[in-house]
Amino acid sequence: MIDTQGDIENQVTKVNKYAFACAIVASMVSIVSGYDTGVMSGAMIFIQEDLGISDTQQEVLAGILNLCALVGSLTAGRCSDYIGRRYTIFLASVLFIIGAILMGYGPNYTILMIGRCICGIGVGFALMVAPVYSAEISSAHSRGLLASLPELCIGIGIFLGYLSNYFLGKYLSLKLGWRLMLAIAAIPSFALAYGILTMPESPRWLVMQGQLGKAKKVLFQVSNTTQEAELRFNDIKLAAGLDENCNDEIVKLPQKSHQGEGVWKELILRPTPAVRWMLIASVGIHFFEHATGIEAVMLYSHKIFKKAGIKSKENLLLATIGVGLTKIIFLVLALFLIDKVGRRRLLQVSTAGMIIGLTALGFSLTMVEHANEEVLWALTLSIIATYFYVAFFNIGLAPVTWLYGSEIFPLKLRAQGVSIGVAVNRSMNAAVSMSFISIYKALTIGGAFFMFAAISVIAWVFFYFLVPETKGKTLEEMETLFTKKNKSGKSVAMETYPTQ
Repeated sequence: MIDTQGDIENQVTKVNKYAFACAIVASMVSIVSGYDTGVMSGAMIFIQEDLGISDTQQEVLAGILNLCALVGSLTAGRCSDYIGRRYTIFLASVLFIIGAILMGYGPNYTILMIGRCICGIGVGFALMVAPVYSAEISSAHSRGLLASLPELCIGIGIFLGYLSNYFLGKYLSLKLGWRLMLAIAAIPSFALAYGILTMPESPRWLVMQGQLGKAKKVLFQVSNTTQEAELRFNDIKLAAGLDENCNDEIVKLPQKSHQGEGVWKELILRPTPAVRWMLIASVGIHFFEHATGIEAVMLYSHKIFKKAGIKSKENLLLATIGVGLTKIIFLVLALFLIDKVGRRRLLQVSTAGMIIGLTALGFSLTMVEHANEEVLWALTLSIIATYFYVAFFNIGLAPVTWLYGSEIFPLKLRAQGVSIGVAVNRSMNAAVSMSFISIYKALTIGGAFFMFAAISVIAWVFFYFLVPETKGKTLEEMETLFTKKNKSGKSVAMETYPTQ
């Protein structure tokens, strides 16, 4: 007897190839974003030597990208509501092209900073819109995979940045090497600018514009069955405040609805209990992603390994390549786990591993700092602890941060809700990257990582109490999930979810 029901279920849960292709193209913007982070880690060694910049100037150069990304992310939320997700990605790629060319020219520190700022605005656009676009074209069963692709692409970009540092720094002259490292990012940005224009717009954004005919056509492309497409279409119409029986090609929606106006009031000034909880969860995850010290490791890994006892420039760059490779391996593993294990469990396992890694790193660096001679076991432990921390960060906290924020907000609030989370993310990134040298000079480098370990403990508690599981839920079911009531009628935000 043929198992028809099983065949239908397999079709629905299978990843749609066209949606997967769309998510990959959209995620290319994250490769450029990651490359800008990774390449600067090694390029700063050469920039300092060539331009003679101080430690303070290094901190500003490292962190300015994220301050500008803060501005970019806040702008991108409104922009993506107004011109669409696809054209917002196109705009990000144009900003990357301009910024990369200016940094590659880089005759002095000022021009370098201007290029870095423009790239930073592009990063803000990219980090906000790529996960939203990927989440909005995917089904509930594959959303974890597709919406986590941007984070994997950030990892690939960081790794490519490290490779660029090693090979261009080794084989080219000092003046040409670091400039080419920074300028080469313009090439994938050109490819992205072309590729994204061949992709469809987000069907959810199209519905918010009243373009139901176009939205339905896209849903048929990104769904595996006609029934799935119809069901998703009806859910989106209901979420947009339309009658599910409405089959007009174009409908007129209120201006405030389709251009994202009035959203800040609903998010910040007078949010419902559900929206308030969503905002707390999203902002909290974004805050802890960088408050737990990942930027200190990714951007200043060469300084950590140098403190641990690695002296040669070539070995320092090789060690940072290992960091990038570890990041990619565990991000790929996370892609296969996130829709099976769930967001919440991955967060808890990830943060627990990070606490162990950071504590071991703090201990080993403290031993090295207080030793009068080279301590081989402490050097080895420092490298292992760094890789261990990066591995656990990327198997949970890294992908879940970007996925969770892009999936929990209601349709009307999604773009600007995500932009708030990204703004917090970039603020913390900037705070850590611009202050890490000063922190470790004040606390010692071992003390700095003990501090990050303590923050990770707080993060684990936050995730346990305030982050409900969203695995398998459609985007349109999230508001119901965040408004569950207990028998007394009170919100179960801190009572039910820890045991789920």
